[in-house]
Amino acid sequence: MPDDSAARALAHENTSLDAIDVSDPALYKQDCFYDLFARLRRDDPVHYCADSPYGPYWSVTRYDDIMKVELDHDHYSSDASLGGIQLAERPLGKKTTSFIRMDPPRHTTQRKTVAPIVARTNLRNMEAMIRERTAAVLDELPRGESFDWVEKVSVELTTMMLATLFGFPWEDRHLLTYWSDVATADIDGPDPIVPTEEARMAELDKMAAYFQSLWADRVKGEPKFDLISMLAHNPATAEMPDKEFVGNVILLIVGGNDTTRNSMSGGIMALAGNPDQDAKLRADPSLIDTLVPEVIRYQSPIIHMRRTATAGVELGGKRIAAGDKVIMWYVSGNWDEDAIPDAARFIIDREKPRRHLAFGAGIHRCVGDKLAELQLQILWEEMLKRRLEVEIAGTPERVYSNFIRGIRSLPVEIRA
Repeated sequence: MPDDSAARALAHENTSLDAIDVSDPALYKQDCFYDLFARLRRDDPVHYCADSPYGPYWSVTRYDDIMKVELDHDHYSSDASLGGIQLAERPLGKKTTSFIRMDPPRHTTQRKTVAPIVARTNLRNMEAMIRERTAAVLDELPRGESFDWVEKVSVELTTMMLATLFGFPWEDRHLLTYWSDVATADIDGPDPIVPTEEARMAELDKMAAYFQSLWADRVKGEPKFDLISMLAHNPATAEMPDKEFVGNVILLIVGGNDTTRNSMSGGIMALAGNPDQDAKLRADPSLIDTLVPEVIRYQSPIIHMRRTATAGVELGGKRIAAGDKVIMWYVSGNWDEDAIPDAARFIIDREKPRRHLAFGAGIHRCVGDKLAELQLQILWEEMLKRRLEVEIAGTPERVYSNFIRGIRSLPVEIRA
């Protein structure tokens, strides 16, 4: 938590419940959202915000209530035609869709098409490659001088993995990270990566043209084991409209990038801020098995997911009307003391470390969750093998967003 957390907590306690609006992206850039959600979980766990820059919405803040919404597809929809999965209504959602913005059965059919690439058997086949790349990146890092961990490690490793999954031209692989940032950027924030929605769409049109060229090549060739080829040759997706193809590409880029990248950075910060846990890990490297899910929970790279009520429904004693926005705040559910003991603490040897919401749940659970965990596991195995001691060397810069809990830069130094 930030150093002035006590003053912020007092201010939040003095705010009337009706006035609480947790949609402000500045809360997450400044990392000062904890006490607001703690109060909502305590006093009004299913909370209605009548007035926000994104319109009225319901906040679901407790772990168990979030799970109820996640698993109830009869009353809560992800469909793009009703608003999709984000609090913000963006023009992007009108031009594209993807299987995460679909309800069953269409969601199930398209998800099954890409799932084999992250099946356990294929992960075993990729493990040696991931380890070799991770080792090379770590060995090239400077010692005894400051550098940006996000740029040199988190972005580099996730970009290489994305390029492999897509069969993407290696020399252009950094475009994948750029397009991910463009797709999720909040243009109203300070120093946005794109200044307007028109600029965002222009960049994503370039992305669409690039991927449609790759699609055309895959269609003409023999089936390969990459995401584009899988989509191009599967009867369930081979004739998908351009709107769905582009939407699924964006989904797979963002999904394959943001969770892993930000957990790689967030884990470094969490261990640096909790030296007792760092010492515990160095004394017993087998704790990497529980460290990894704890890092993902503690970072909570996806701040929220939205559903839209399809009919009147009761949740937590509140009556939600058809058409209402219902926001599942993962950053709150993952800090719910009733579901996760000592949730505010970073504990690398939790008894139930995978009891978290960072990957979602049910049919919308992140399709690449095991790949993300594998990449993080290998990173820490290789770091411990080299006895790397990473120290924070400056102030981290967080992303301005109420959707992605990201870290834009993280100055560090490896002790020589």
